[in-house]
Amino acid sequence: MKTIVKIKKLKPNASIPDRQSDGAAGYDLHACIDTECIIQPGEVQLIPTGISCEIPVGFEIQVRPRSGLASREKLLIINSPGTIDSDYRGEFFVPIMNLNDKPFRVENGMRIAQIILSKVESIQWEIAQDLSATQRGEGGFGSSGI
Repeated sequence: MKTIVKIKKLKPNASIPDRQSDGAAGYDLHACIDTECIIQPGEVQLIPTGISCEIPVGFEIQVRPRSGLASREKLLIINSPGTIDSDYRGEFFVPIMNLNDKPFRVENGMRIAQIILSKVESIQWEIAQDLSATQRGEGGFGSSGI
């Protein structure tokens, strides 16, 4: 079953997110820039995509790094996974950080991130005096092993 998400191209050269294979979970986001953009080592740049969406209520779009760019080029999305809420109607931007020791050139149309549509459940909080016991208990970071 497919969920319909309305998409608007804000610029003529914007690309619609696409999958590279039928089994791919993520849809690639493409840079939509008029001139090349250089991300210097240690720098963060907001890369525009030229699109906006009408995400259905009860869903979010998660923005994640592309594994190839992360592993080969050391490019990360600094708030990964980023969330685009269902009531946001602005342009999608991707905050990319260059952890490499050399500059990285972003070109128009380049696949810069991937997005996944995810269902979001609303929460009804219930105040409690006690919580059920577990083996882990209150053990925090690293308490369950390496």
